[in-house]
Amino acid sequence: MEKGLSCREAFCAELTELGKQNPDIVALTSDAKGSTALGVFTEALPAQFVEVGIAEQNEIGMAAGLAAVGKKPYVCAPASFMSARALEQIKVDVAYSRMNVKILAVSGGISYGALGASHHSTHDIAVFRAIPGIQVILPCDEVQTRALVRELDKSSVPAYVRVGKAAMPNIYKPGTTFEIGKAVEVREGKDITVIACGEMVAPAVEAHDALRAEGVSARVLDMHTLSPIDVDAILRAAETGPIVTVEEHNVNGGLGAAVARIVCTHKPVAMRTLALPGDENVIAGPSPDVFKHYGLDRDGIAAAARELLKARQTDGQIRPQYRPKHLRHQGNPL
Repeated sequence: MEKGLSCREAFCAELTELGKQNPDIVALTSDAKGSTALGVFTEALPAQFVEVGIAEQNEIGMAAGLAAVGKKPYVCAPASFMSARALEQIKVDVAYSRMNVKILAVSGGISYGALGASHHSTHDIAVFRAIPGIQVILPCDEVQTRALVRELDKSSVPAYVRVGKAAMPNIYKPGTTFEIGKAVEVREGKDITVIACGEMVAPAVEAHDALRAEGVSARVLDMHTLSPIDVDAILRAAETGPIVTVEEHNVNGGLGAAVARIVCTHKPVAMRTLALPGDENVIAGPSPDVFKHYGLDRDGIAAAARELLKARQTDGQIRPQYRPKHLRHQGNPL
């Protein structure tokens, strides 16, 4: 898979093109023009840009005010600050008030890996899934990001779009279309399903290829929208049997929790949730090292799939297995 732009660069590039066509589009940032890749927008459309400074609560309030008078504000700021420092304003001024504000939350998950827990945003999916009236979207590559920006521009529903920092492999071909709230089957499979979101889609595809070489047919679903989530796609996935979910998020309240609730309610199947730990701070370090440590890479995903299939073939049941504390989030912790 060839690498394209990072999702943040793709988002702002597409936003710039839309902004040239519509002067009501306004971009706001909180001293994060570089981090959010907004330079291309500010150079092309300086009159449609607001630098708020390090004042995220004010940034959201200003965006809600702009939306109230008919503008189309896009707030671009680090995910760690949007999902904590500005949470009340997003909950009340944006979601509760139904203001057409779109939030580009950059460096989500552990993109700021070496900076440690203060800059990790591993709770944001859980938080925003719990707030009515706001969509939660995690694109996986340049093509999908650009397409979803165009879909967001057509919508008046508030949205939280979480992306990382790194350039991502292009999963999709240019021109591919997407619908907010509808998952995409990236790879076909009949033995097991891997459901991933955001930057975890790429390693899920790599795991599919590794498993295929072993004769295992693994379906891969890209669950790019976490709220509203595609219930029908999850239930179809359960028909193949076991499900592995993969997310760059706390094990509590994210993709795995959402899928488990739906599956347990309607069609119980064996599951593994690959995620970051919920009972301790994530280790600090470069993102690839952190992913490897927690099994959020090709090898970790493939291993989880093998374990599920092996247990199923042995006696048809999935039995919990003891794991060291730092690995208990992988699979079903005791």
